[in-house]
Amino acid sequence: MPWRSIFTVCLDAPMPRVSEDVYRSHVAGQMLHGGGSRLNSGNRWFDKTLQFIVAEDGSCGLVYEHAAAEGPPIVTLLDYVIDSPAPSQALQLEWLLCQLSHDTQTLCGVGRGCRGLPLTCPSHTPSMIQDLDITVMVFHHFGKDFPKSEKLSPDAFIQMALQLAYYRIYRQACATYESASLRMFHLGRTDTIRSASMDSLAFVKAMDDSSITVELLRKAVQAHRGYTDRAIRGEAFDRHLLGLKLQAIEDLVSMPDIFMDTSYAIAMHFHLSTSQVPSKTDCVMFFGPVVPDGYGVCYNPMEAHINFSLSAYNSCAETNAARLAHYLEKALLDMRALLQSHPRAKL
Repeated sequence: MPWRSIFTVCLDAPMPRVSEDVYRSHVAGQMLHGGGSRLNSGNRWFDKTLQFIVAEDGSCGLVYEHAAAEGPPIVTLLDYVIDSPAPSQALQLEWLLCQLSHDTQTLCGVGRGCRGLPLTCPSHTPSMIQDLDITVMVFHHFGKDFPKSEKLSPDAFIQMALQLAYYRIYRQACATYESASLRMFHLGRTDTIRSASMDSLAFVKAMDDSSITVELLRKAVQAHRGYTDRAIRGEAFDRHLLGLKLQAIEDLVSMPDIFMDTSYAIAMHFHLSTSQVPSKTDCVMFFGPVVPDGYGVCYNPMEAHINFSLSAYNSCAETNAARLAHYLEKALLDMRALLQSHPRAKL
């Protein structure tokens, strides 16, 4: 019975043809929600932790529910599948991973694999699908090879590019979430790397100033790398505060003042929710924003290019995934130009 399975395999019906420039983004949406009840939304089983999806055109992906699963083990599974020898001629498949957040899960209830059971999609499914704005961008100009050649962390370099892109659009910084793995600890899940810092703000403010010095960029990247190291060692504060908040709720005591403060609400409103999910496979994971006026950004830095997925909600007039992708591409190129114009001294 499908409802007793560990995972499901979803064989999708044909999808509408789209132009090459939006194909990846179109496939991303199909993998996540199926495109609506007239297409493949009835072929999604969101009560399952894992769904393997294969479309008629050879594109395929994997949807996982984040409450019970983490990105790195899922990617390890995907890499294993791709690396396994094919029984016959190998196919070039477009792999995409989808992560369900609390905002994007449970779009449809019953898959069409259940004969005799009604195929039901909630009435709000079409509006949810229409509201989700997804853009997949392959940044071809360079990959993790360039920041490594400059002795900089590729992840921190990309995070500073995101800070610069956001600042150029909105002329302000924002609370930024990047997931930090706590898998070195027993039963560890994640904590928060807060990418926005005083150093990143100083860098993005000065970037378009002709007097900018490359030291501000290097300092911002190094500060992010330092906070990342502390976070994965269990020294970040977000999960600690979450535990205290949940303990107060469980004990039915008055909520501590810190959780009622406006500054705490602002700090927890992540306009940028980001994650690096590296893989040997040329793929990218994607997920929705965690706030109505925010973005979801995931990336897979390959050696010579970077795969990005960016999401927003169409219902928010202030956000646009394609616009953020455009500014992100320009930010990465400008940061490379800045470093190349100030070569490091060879010792």
